[in-house]
Amino acid sequence: MGKKPKILVVGSFVMDQIVTTRVFPRQGQTILAERFNKAPGGKGANQAVQMARLGAQVTMCGKLGHDANGDEMRRTCEEAGIDTSCILYDDNAASGCSVIILEEQPNGGTENRILVVPGANMTITPEDVAFLKDRIAEFDLVVLQLEIPMEINTIVAKYAHGKGVPVMLNPAPSAPLPEELLACLTYLSPNEHEARDLSGVAIGHEGSHVDEASVRAAAAKLGEKGVEKLLITIGSAGAALVEDGRFVLSPSVPGVKAIDPTAAGDSFVGAFCVAVCSGLSSEDALRFANHTAALTVSRLGAMPSLPTLAEVAATMPGGVSGLEG
Repeated sequence: MGKKPKILVVGSFVMDQIVTTRVFPRQGQTILAERFNKAPGGKGANQAVQMARLGAQVTMCGKLGHDANGDEMRRTCEEAGIDTSCILYDDNAASGCSVIILEEQPNGGTENRILVVPGANMTITPEDVAFLKDRIAEFDLVVLQLEIPMEINTIVAKYAHGKGVPVMLNPAPSAPLPEELLACLTYLSPNEHEARDLSGVAIGHEGSHVDEASVRAAAAKLGEKGVEKLLITIGSAGAALVEDGRFVLSPSVPGVKAIDPTAAGDSFVGAFCVAVCSGLSSEDALRFANHTAALTVSRLGAMPSLPTLAEVAATMPGGVSGLEG
């Protein structure tokens, strides 16, 4: 990699508590589960760690509680090389946490159900992020998600847009987006369900085939509100991007055994951001992001599953020109 991309992430920290079971309990039923694991996560922190492990220079801004979970999540970010000087603390709320239930399917696949307790993530105030107005021009890209207050995402996006800094929003978990936020976005990266919620257009696909017309229609609807580029992840069908009138489709990586889908979307978004900030073409960026996410789903946990640049390059014939340093 030549010049390291300088990326700001404003988002969440969540300590994941992961239960693996063969049967999801019915109402009133108690089940003896298979395994329990605990791992740091949160959409914002996951994306920040993934980008750092892929070689970007990342600054993370989010809010923690004064507790052991917060200490561990900050330490994990620091070990990845992230600048944690912009991390905030709440004196009353606990750090965010979640319960993830992984149900092992008879066919060898895995389905997940997630409950998130936001904690300190939802106590970020406009005053907390006001300092970014003067610093945001330092960055090549600003990355946002929806596990912090919508007001904060809108304020930060406006700061970035006003300074000409591109903004990526991963709109998860799904929620209506204010038009003033949409108007500041360079990239919007929903999955197919979030894309339908935001645009009103169902993304047609069957197997590896994706209906280009439906993706273009969703992009047109969101483009009317200011979104420049729409990037949709479509499960086993891969990912599609509409930018400057072009439709780019990248198929998923075949032959991957999914162990835990947690953080797959965060891994994909993080890898795509690093690739485009490093000057890769959209086609190469999508391919790189797909390979990165494929490694993530083959491992257990959120942050522990996020691969390094060397690990991703090893899965791609010929590596990735423009990323290896």
